[in-house]
Amino acid sequence: MSSDATGMFITETHTDAALWQFRVSKMLLEGKTKYQTYQICEVPRFGKSLFLDYNIQTSLLDEYIFHECMSQPAMTLHPHPKRVVVCGGGEGATLREALKHNTVTQATMVDIDQELVDMVKVHMKEWHQGAFEDPRTTLLHTDARAWLQAEKGQAWDVILSDLPNPHEEGPGQMLFTKEYFQICADALSEDGILALQAGSASENYPECFACCVKTLREVFPHVAGYYGMVNTFFQPWAFVLASKSLDPMDLTEAEIASRFDARGVKNRYYTPRFHHACFTLPEYLLEAIANARILTDAEPFVWTA
Repeated sequence: MSSDATGMFITETHTDAALWQFRVSKMLLEGKTKYQTYQICEVPRFGKSLFLDYNIQTSLLDEYIFHECMSQPAMTLHPHPKRVVVCGGGEGATLREALKHNTVTQATMVDIDQELVDMVKVHMKEWHQGAFEDPRTTLLHTDARAWLQAEKGQAWDVILSDLPNPHEEGPGQMLFTKEYFQICADALSEDGILALQAGSASENYPECFACCVKTLREVFPHVAGYYGMVNTFFQPWAFVLASKSLDPMDLTEAEIASRFDARGVKNRYYTPRFHHACFTLPEYLLEAIANARILTDAEPFVWTA
């Protein structure tokens, strides 16, 4: 046993086939909010890591991969993103990535768990890097779906839906349905863009992602799935971009580089060279999408991984 071991592990169930164990070298903070339990701890190789309800959410090893994928394709595709909504995104890193674009004048983050966000502000500064204090930021603690519904016609440029997976009887179930996606579309401008995290992109459990792609195609004319290699999750992680008028595959490497340069954006994972690679899906994901179903409030996705 290594000298930095505490003998403590956090075990996460991944389907009925596998359990993943994370060795804890140091427990930094743990507690419970109205909505969830949390632990912040040091994990060998991963560094400081956040667990919610004993499921790993993010680590310093590669949080930039998840959060760049969550924000940058949508922000970059929009020709001049000024007004941005982040739904969820408690660590503040999705907000951080959106604010990289100097075109942004207004960024509203809507996360229901104020206790968690208040904890993150103090103990996870490596993630938000001051994004909560940016003068362009407005932070709200309310239900994201209800808030967006009230924003119908407000012509937001980009909505970044960084919300919990749709666990059974959890609040996330109604945030991955056709009705929710229509609410997002109604709150967006005519060239508005929605991006969301959509669960695993592994062959073991691609169903949530596939159903999101198929459902979004019922609402938006341009829908493209993509993924990032998130080592913290031990698997590729899926995202979906949906747009009213813009196709991400039309972006060239030169145009992305030009936009980054003009907006002051520097990334480590989602780069001009790598853009098309992110959106190039393996055959098993295309097959999963072909066999997927439409998600509705009446028949939402039930996460079982």
